[in-house]
This record gives sequence, structure tokens and C-alpha cells, in this order.
Amino acid sequence: MSPTFKISAAALLLSGVLAAAACTPPAETTEPASAETPAANPDVTRFNVGSLELIALRDGGMTGVPNDNSVLAVDRTPEEVAAVLTAAGLPGDSFDLSIQPLLVRDGERLVLIDAGGGASMGANAGKLVASLQAAGVTPDQITDVLISHGHGDHVAGLADASGALTFPNATIRLTANEWTAIQANAQSADLVTAITPKVETFAPGAQITPGIKAYAIDGHTPGHTGYEIASGDERLLYIGDAMHHHVISVQQPTWTIAFDGDEATAEASRQALLSRAASENLLVYAVHFPYPGIGRIQRREDTFVWVPETPAS
Repeated sequence: MSPTFKISAAALLLSGVLAAAACTPPAETTEPASAETPAANPDVTRFNVGSLELIALRDGGMTGVPNDNSVLAVDRTPEEVAAVLTAAGLPGDSFDLSIQPLLVRDGERLVLIDAGGGASMGANAGKLVASLQAAGVTPDQITDVLISHGHGDHVAGLADASGALTFPNATIRLTANEWTAIQANAQSADLVTAITPKVETFAPGAQITPGIKAYAIDGHTPGHTGYEIASGDERLLYIGDAMHHHVISVQQPTWTIAFDGDEATAEASRQALLSRAASENLLVYAVHFPYPGIGRIQRREDTFVWVPETPAS
């Protein structure tokens, strides 16, 4: 694919494979209900990085995506992909992808990382606002929305069909290169009109809040970025779309993903990210891995594996 920004193309391709079934069964929330903590909800998972409170928020997901080498391994045969899936105990004819933005309470700021797909992604998406409310947060309380990149399943939730902002009091932050790419795409004109007054751009590697720093992960889109969240000695890396599937992307990082604009750069970034995460035993947040997308990368023989981590209660 061309490195030109493709918000609508990505949304159309993803929404075309949505199935009616619910997405991957969720982990339970990790704090008991109290006067301060809303009751447990399967779309809300609370955990901490040092003194920072984080919440995984279900937006939806894609189930039953056909293994037809059109998405996650366009340079491989369905038989090759099926062999990797079945070796991990998964069906070989299809796969699932989740969508879960991340909320971070950093001092006085309520920071949402990515905004989900809104109504654009089909029946299994658009749950983000309800998940926020289940976590005891209203959209107008969000102070910042950090965008990893501009594909539809990450930005369409910023505004509704009428152009009204979902998070009216939030500053929308993304890399300057990504914002330039969005503005250059005529198909994103309505979104650009809605969010322009709220957009502030930053350079790769910028410190966004006291606890959140941008982390460049090149290749997926012109300004794709992850976010490193740190408090004390604890860290978490939000990886955006550096990886999509918890088995295929991790065990076969050089297989070409259809949505990557610069395929060679994206593949090199994936390998470097996997190596760093494993070497440093980083806690990783993967927006498309099975909900809630929290885990670590481990080396196994000549490859890597995803090890999900259930936050302690």
C-alpha cells in the first residue's frame, strides 16, 4: 500500500469483515465496587502503572475475519497463516481483533489514548462512551485525547455523524506528520472540520504529560506513534498499530500487514519493538490484542510470544 494516509480505506476494509458475534470474552475488572469505584463491568479493566491509574475500555472488535491473506499476511498463503494459528490453539480459517482505547489518570488530567471507531466500524464497535460511563467518567471530563494514528478505528470516535465532538473539552494531540496526512486526504474532510479547533501537534518523542511520552513507531502511517507511560520504576508501552494480532504479528513480525503504508519500515519497527519489549520485560498495551490487551513479550526459541497479564485485584 502507498504511504499516503488511508483513513477511509482502512475503515471500510475493517468494517467489511465485522461479524455479528461478540468479540473476545473480557477479563474481569480488577477493583471491587465502592463509593469511589463504579461496579464491575466486563468492558472496563482497571490497573496501575506506579501511582497512575489506567483503565482499558472496550470499544468493540472484529470477529471472524477470514484468513484469506488480505489483512495480516498479504505475502503468505492462507495455509501458512493457518499453520501459525492452529499451532497456538486457534482456528485456522479466521481470526479476531479487538479495539480497546486506554484511559490514563495523570494528576488533574484524564487522558484518553485513541478514540475508537465510533459508529463507523459496524455492530461490534462504538462502545467506548458507554465503557467510559461504566468507569465513572463522562466524555466532557476528558482533558486530552492522544492519537496513535489516523485510521478509522482510532479516530472515527472523535466526532459523531453531525460533526459534534465526542469529547468537547479535550485537546486532541497527535504528531505533526500524522495531522498533515489527515488534512491531505479529501475523504477525511468532515473529520478535519470537526476537530481542527481542538488539534495540537507534537514532534516524535515529545513529553505529552508528566507521565506520558510519545514513542515513535515508524512505518504504519506517516506519523504513527506509540506512548510510553511511566511512574516511578514502572512503565507501560502503548503500541498502537505496530502489531495487530497477538499470535501472527508477534511470532511472524516480517509478514506484511495490509494497512502498513511503508511495509519494510513497519516490519523493522515491529522487530525492534518486540526485541526491546522482551529484553526490558516491558508491560505492553496492545489495542487490537484480545481484551484487555495487557501483557508482555517473551522470547521463545527463534521467535517471540505474547503473554497476557491479568492485572492484580
